[in-house]
Amino acid sequence: MTSNGKVALLLGGIKGIGKAIGIDLLQRGTRVAATWHDWPESLASMQTDFTGTGTDHMIEQVDLLDTDAIPGLVERIIGRFGRLDILINNIERGGWPVVHGRYTRQQWDLEMATTLRAKQWVFDAALPHLRKSGNGAVVNLSSIAGIVGRSGPASYLFNEGYAAANRGISLLTETWARLGAPHVRVNELMLGIVETRHGPRTRGWGLLTDRQRRAVVDHTPLGRIGRTDDVTRAIRFLLDEAPFMTGTVIRLDGGYPLGGDPVAPMPDGVV
Repeated sequence: MTSNGKVALLLGGIKGIGKAIGIDLLQRGTRVAATWHDWPESLASMQTDFTGTGTDHMIEQVDLLDTDAIPGLVERIIGRFGRLDILINNIERGGWPVVHGRYTRQQWDLEMATTLRAKQWVFDAALPHLRKSGNGAVVNLSSIAGIVGRSGPASYLFNEGYAAANRGISLLTETWARLGAPHVRVNELMLGIVETRHGPRTRGWGLLTDRQRRAVVDHTPLGRIGRTDDVTRAIRFLLDEAPFMTGTVIRLDGGYPLGGDPVAPMPDGVV
């Protein structure tokens, strides 16, 4: 694969949506520095699939809760590739009520530290290099939990701590867009129920009853769960096809926040 010259830092690339984004970037010639921390059993597969693209990359194990480790991570990327053009923020701690029940204080603090604090410290370290790119781009991945919270069919999927943290991501997106302008665009992709994230191929989805799973789909106007390729195509758009877009939140959720209720036929009226 011929490099397009760009370099991306991908947080949370070891499996699921993060891994799919990394592969898609690599297949399009973007060199990728991908981080991982949990799920070591998925590392060999990640390494094999990334190498199979033929594009130069690096895979870094780093605990992003240790904010002191973040500047060194960015320095290693610059030392390896000489530049940084793209930042994809794909880390979170999702507390499913059906899995974890009510958050403990430790779980709440871990949610805020992962979903908000780590992103802020990484952005601060990356911003000078993104500015030097002259055409930098940041994509924050978030969840419609920040809109719907623990309500309706999503009551089993989204905890209050997760919802609160995801609402906070939108504030970061807007502030970072101001800080990055005019040379760095910052946008947010707000995900609904997607396979590997609050959907099939997750532990929590397997704990739902058939009726509970059906309720989630029925609440979604498009009548299906999102796929990882839905996400990668949206990321492609934000990176390559939206040069006049910054500070924007795009929902990719099949219309879930609208609910599945149909619009009633227009009555004849009495006039």
